[in-house]
Amino acid sequence: MLGVIGYAKKKDLKAAVGKPLQFVETSLFGAEFKRDGSNIVVGPDAYHRRDWYAEVTCRNGVIVKVK
Repeated sequence: MLGVIGYAKKKDLKAAVGKPLQFVETSLFGAEFKRDGSNIVVGPDAYHRRDWYAEVTCRNGVIVKVK
């Protein structure tokens, strides 16, 4: 699971379609981000406040869809 940076609400993440995903890796076992594919993210802060989750589809690191 990835933590997102700069998106206070899921609505902010949805508004960022067409822009690169801003994230932080949270796994101890290596990188999880998929430049082309589906990523599960948590926000607004992966370490202190997990208020919402989303599935983000990316192509070349750019957000194309948020569920």
